[in-house]
Amino acid sequence: MGKVFVHAKDITEKEARWIDTRFDLMNVKVGKELYEQGHIAGAVYWDLEQDLSDMTKVKSGRHPMPEKEQLQQLFEKSGLNKTQPIYIYDQGGAPFATRAYWLLQYAGFENMKIVLEGFDGLIDGGHLVTTAPTIIKPTKLQVDWQDHLYVDRNYVKEVTEGKHNKVLLDARAHARYIGDTEPLDPVAGHIPTARNFDWELLKNDNELFVNEAIDKVVSKDENIIVYCGSGVSASPVYAVLDELGYENIQLYTGSYSDWVAHYEVATGEEN
Repeated sequence: MGKVFVHAKDITEKEARWIDTRFDLMNVKVGKELYEQGHIAGAVYWDLEQDLSDMTKVKSGRHPMPEKEQLQQLFEKSGLNKTQPIYIYDQGGAPFATRAYWLLQYAGFENMKIVLEGFDGLIDGGHLVTTAPTIIKPTKLQVDWQDHLYVDRNYVKEVTEGKHNKVLLDARAHARYIGDTEPLDPVAGHIPTARNFDWELLKNDNELFVNEAIDKVVSKDENIIVYCGSGVSASPVYAVLDELGYENIQLYTGSYSDWVAHYEVATGEEN
């Protein structure tokens, strides 16, 4: 693989930091329980809602963006540094490792990769699994924030008004995009002007499938802002675009659940 993803069988570094991000949106306790039942030796656990989101922000979507101070504390207590290889895994074919990847990239880390096959692939690849707690020596970081990777609701509003030459890309299922159904948010539809590419087209069983189907929806010469329902399942689309060599990509972490609490939506197909 390339810049973003790695196959479990191809990991050879011994002095790497492992991050376990397994999670279940339907049962938020499952991820930590799985970690305690067995994890890659040396792995720390990052919880989607406790670590990779700030759930105290009540009108910023379902998985709001943490503050920089919160993220820096997470990185430092996890013993991260800018030179050590970092491998991130979830259960495979999920959006949680990619969420962590994006947040690390936002913080200026460069030496990290997502394990395509997830935890089971690492087991199959012969990596040591343990139930022993991971003892971490905290680090102190100078964080080089990459603010250009992130956009907020107000900026997206300006995009819909034609003030920025950007393409909004909705990563939710097509039925939700056109407004036929909406299981989670109070109003069905999409952010005005957005195109649609269902992130699950990048799944192949329990593995993310890096394919170029997305090239039919967006092109490398466009400036793309990816969003989904809560900013989580947009991250696999972001990561695959990054892997495929797209250079001008951003993430709206508040996503539709943030937008719909403040602005009008569109339905149907965009022309």
